[in-house]
Amino acid sequence: MKDDTPRGEHKGAAVPAPDLRVNIGGLELKNPLMTASGTFGYGAEFAPYLDLNRLGGVVVKGISREPKEGNRPPRIVETAAGMLNSIGLQNVGVDLFIREKMPFLRRFDTRVIVNFFGDSIEEYSEVASMLSDVEGIAALEMNISCPNKQEGWLEFGTRPDLTYKVTSAVRKVTSLPLIVKLSPNVTDITEIAGAAEDGGADILSLINTLSGIAVNVETRRPMLANIVGGLSGPAIKPVALKMVWQLAGKTDLPLIGVGGIMSAEDALEFLIVGASAVQVGTANFRNPSVAMEVIDGMEAFFLKHRLAGVEDIIGTFDTTALS
Repeated sequence: MKDDTPRGEHKGAAVPAPDLRVNIGGLELKNPLMTASGTFGYGAEFAPYLDLNRLGGVVVKGISREPKEGNRPPRIVETAAGMLNSIGLQNVGVDLFIREKMPFLRRFDTRVIVNFFGDSIEEYSEVASMLSDVEGIAALEMNISCPNKQEGWLEFGTRPDLTYKVTSAVRKVTSLPLIVKLSPNVTDITEIAGAAEDGGADILSLINTLSGIAVNVETRRPMLANIVGGLSGPAIKPVALKMVWQLAGKTDLPLIGVGGIMSAEDALEFLIVGASAVQVGTANFRNPSVAMEVIDGMEAFFLKHRLAGVEDIIGTFDTTALS
């Protein structure tokens, strides 16, 4: 009978705990699980439901230079396999965030990643500069799915030239690891990713939401006051997986997989196709403690398959023809 005991181990020996640590673009995480911006508030909102210390990282709600009230309601609609949102990037503004939100986050042994945005290159740069010297911030995540008022309100992340300009401008004002979050609403995501890399990004996260609408058939009116919203949840996972896989073979930058992760198996799929870390988003609304379940599930998978750690599964996607 064939002995399937991994080399270096004895039958019956205890399998050592897997090493879940990852280092992506200079950002060290105790495990590859982060929360996605816009789905986890500023961290304090979820503290009663899970142990923030166990998270690899907390990515906070997107921050702008000045506070934003966001769009008028209704601005969230449940869909068959997820949700549409048109929150409008409501947030407290960078000054209040630094003064009132960061003290709470500094209490925990987890990486704090601040998502930020602007409607001009100058605003992006100003916010990034203000955040860069704040104690406890480990990295910045730049949301480029925002309209540029200087370019006829075209989204930064839909054109390579705008992506390069805003990334390179922010790169000049911060030494923190810089994550650029990519939009799926483009013809060729590899082209946008290349522009971000050339501009100085350290890490890429993908994907942001897909654009969509919902219709009330009784009134024949849009279900969102803003008409168009961002689709997230399980419906977008196949799209996100494909785009991570596309980029894994075309960039040297580490990738963070985002989109429709509801379970440990979902997270593992992203690691297999080439992501080095993941973010859980929409699932937080349904189950506030889902992040703990994903971490536990990943650890159980590594133990079951006697894998030493996360690095043993990243980029192991086998695309050879099935026999």
